[in-house]
Amino acid sequence: MAVDSDEQLMNALANGSEEALRELYRRHAATMLRMLRRLASDRSVAEEIMQEAWLAVWQAAGSFRGDSSVRGWLLGVARRQAHNRLRRLSPPTTELSEALAVADPTVDIEAQALVKADLMALAEAVAALPGHLREVVILAVVDELPYRDVAAVLGVPVGTVKSRMAHARVRLAAAVGTGDA
Repeated sequence: MAVDSDEQLMNALANGSEEALRELYRRHAATMLRMLRRLASDRSVAEEIMQEAWLAVWQAAGSFRGDSSVRGWLLGVARRQAHNRLRRLSPPTTELSEALAVADPTVDIEAQALVKADLMALAEAVAALPGHLREVVILAVVDELPYRDVAAVLGVPVGTVKSRMAHARVRLAAAVGTGDA
């Protein structure tokens, strides 16, 4: 396909291009599934929601206005699908410890153990955050979304994302005992 940017792919998708849908899926499905796995806690449920989300993307592609990145818009669609499906289920679990557990082979074993303990404490602190703060932290830190895209995914203003992130930093610093937000 000669179309390269996500925005061009969205335009092609809005005009019914299955090839554009395949390319967007190739680019963004892994991130979408990672987010859905955190929300659903069960891989098979997350995969079912992902199928529903891509169907919704196919149907709603024409409504993309470009207020956020395509990635942010896609994750917002997926998040809405997940919340519609999971309203009555238990709260989501966070797999932040897995996302943060990247070992550095150049560090000695004792240092690795200390880093892992710090990461586990941080993961526990993130898991203990209220849901609205936890979502912002995970989307911004784990999924590495810019605040504008986090706002699009959550359906809130960018200022709200910044405020929630500031509150989360304060709570996390207090929880892990650094005192440094």
